[in-house]
Amino acid sequence: MNIIDSIKKSILTPIHPAGIPFIALFFILTFIIGWLWSPLYFFGTILTLWCVYFFRNPPRITPTLSGSNTNNLIISPADGKVIDILEITPNEEIGLSKEKWIRVSIFMNVFDVHVNRSPMMGQITYKKYVPGSFFNASLDKASEKNERLILNMDAENGKKIAFVQIAGLVARRIICDIDIGNSLKAGEVFGLIRFGSRVDIYFPPDVAVMILKGQKMIAGETIIGDFSKNAKPVREKLDEK
Repeated sequence: MNIIDSIKKSILTPIHPAGIPFIALFFILTFIIGWLWSPLYFFGTILTLWCVYFFRNPPRITPTLSGSNTNNLIISPADGKVIDILEITPNEEIGLSKEKWIRVSIFMNVFDVHVNRSPMMGQITYKKYVPGSFFNASLDKASEKNERLILNMDAENGKKIAFVQIAGLVARRIICDIDIGNSLKAGEVFGLIRFGSRVDIYFPPDVAVMILKGQKMIAGETIIGDFSKNAKPVREKLDEK
């Protein structure tokens, strides 16, 4: 599907409420500049359609494990490309214990859906906003240098995970609609980052990792990991840091 087809389809797709003011602003500016010089209607219309496309919030079908009362799957919190899968000791600000955790980093470009979804079912136990820079979110240093918002979750299966919204080179606004004590379902929308950014997710090393570096992710649908004992990972060895 090319960009034009995607834009046409996005017109019929739900829009995240955070995008409505921007879409309205683009529409008004298109009318103004087009009134001043009619050829500008075309450029304004393209930009308005792109704004609609950016803030789209398409419905997603979140997978579950059959025959189990507890969901052991970790689902991607973001659309985008996997740029790192590391075994890492996280910084204190992440709110996790000082031991090895797996960190998966997902980079979202300006054409990806930027709505973020919960990786698992559980309760939010920790929330921290960290001001910072706006380096390109695809760089490794973005995890420690860029503006970010950290969430920890006690999952329904008794495990702990963390996920971090990270602003990028163009992104200047992190939106998070939940707080400590709130409960989320797997695949439920919890926030958004605009425009071009990254999400890191941390989980225990005993999880079977079901993805590869460079893989395209779909928020709320792609399975990142599986806590099930009989799960078979797609890679046996992780990079360490």
